[in-house]
Amino acid sequence: MLTSEYIERAEATRVRVLSEALPYIQQFAGRTVVVKYGGAAMKDSNLKETVIRDIVFLSCVGLRPVVVHGGGPEINSWLDKLGIEPQFKNGLRVTDAPTMDVVEMVLVGRVNKELVALVNKAGGKAVGLCGKDANLIKARPQGGDDIGFVGEVQSIDTNILGSLVREGYIPIVSSVAADENGQAYNINADTVAGELAAALGAEKLILMTDTSGILRDYHDLTTLIPKLDIQEARNLIDTGVVSGGMIPKVNCCVRSLAQGVRAAHIIDGRLPHALLLEIFTDAGIGSMIVASGYMR
Repeated sequence: MLTSEYIERAEATRVRVLSEALPYIQQFAGRTVVVKYGGAAMKDSNLKETVIRDIVFLSCVGLRPVVVHGGGPEINSWLDKLGIEPQFKNGLRVTDAPTMDVVEMVLVGRVNKELVALVNKAGGKAVGLCGKDANLIKARPQGGDDIGFVGEVQSIDTNILGSLVREGYIPIVSSVAADENGQAYNINADTVAGELAAALGAEKLILMTDTSGILRDYHDLTTLIPKLDIQEARNLIDTGVVSGGMIPKVNCCVRSLAQGVRAAHIIDGRLPHALLLEIFTDAGIGSMIVASGYMR
């Protein structure tokens, strides 16, 4: 049985959390936050619902969230069902014509609409988009005949996103786009999130990953770097502290900051309420990369 003392402590904790969050809610009200949603937070149904509720919470307290999602595991699952063997080169999915059909079907037709439905169920107002919609993202081939229809962002037209967020809608964007001839391309979701954040003049770019953030020692979680500037981030890459799959994520953050995004965050999406902890608490939960002189 819960004692009155326990209940009082729990209530006091809730009050402290709300009090700590208030200045950040006031500071970021009306600001755009681009969230790249992926990894374990998309595979675990409980985590997925938690993340969705947190995104709706951001909208309810006055922020303007824009969500960009991946869907690699589900793409692999459908390729397996269709007897198509997934192939990767240098970390990129080899995307021939049949694979591109599956990528578009899964990301645009299944994952995107599932997330839209979850946001709506949680009380938000979501609209699902891909890069083809209203010419949101114009793609071009990344290069190399051996990787197929893997693309990169050529240009972005944010008119439709601006209209949606001003009216209180939460855009959910999949990273499929087309070139000037209508050919579909598969673009890395981190890259899309970074470029969208820059084009929107976002306050924050947040990459949800399956890591704690940037670590000085990959094997030691206590070496998490909570805050660093662009030059420090580049130095960590040059010295090999940041390596492997973390390099493109850090580069994505640096590129977005160089184009005017105020802060870029790499957080562990496996932790419940990681988004809220990173945005609305003094300590944060992951690694924040900023331009020099930025104050949290």
